[in-house]
Amino acid sequence: MTAATGPPPSRAGRLRVRHSLDVALRGAELLERKLRILRTRHETLLRAEETSAQAWRRAVREAETWLLRGVVLGGEHTLEAATEGLGAADFTWREESTVGVRHPALASCRIPDRSPDAATPGNTALLHAEAAYRQALSAGTEYAVAQQAARIVGAEAGHTRQRVRALRRHWIPRLEETLARLDLALEESEHEDAVRRRWAAARRG
Repeated sequence: MTAATGPPPSRAGRLRVRHSLDVALRGAELLERKLRILRTRHETLLRAEETSAQAWRRAVREAETWLLRGVVLGGEHTLEAATEGLGAADFTWREESTVGVRHPALASCRIPDRSPDAATPGNTALLHAEAAYRQALSAGTEYAVAQQAARIVGAEAGHTRQRVRALRRHWIPRLEETLARLDLALEESEHEDAVRRRWAAARRG
């Protein structure tokens, strides 16, 4: 606000600015509280993301190791036969809310059993590979959900931090400056009124 565009030097104008300042201060406090919660939650989600990423990579490495052994033992043609009778996996998750920010949580992966009519893999290594890939799919689901949740909460924390900075560094100081200027203007106006009243009383006397 500037002197040219600010409210007139009146008590009503001062009350409006005072109210705006109170709202801004209260808003900044609420946003700072929200930011603290989001930061704490974001740190937790980042740790979960890292843990699930490590678990997923370990599961993939183990699955690839068993797969390679199975192919070496039985040949590449056994790999195609081993995939017959396998259904598509079903990925699900639910949502949670952190101070109004919705994000995915609690992922699950349902992998159907092999069809009873399908032939079993040609060697034990391929059976281990199938079990390992099931674990890798489940671990990958948890990793994907943790990664997305961390991204959403982190983005909201950044946006909230910008809003707090705008209030604390710009809007609130401007309102405080305007309020101080109005206080000074009102004080000067009341002083001038008092001088005029004394001067008028003196002339009447």
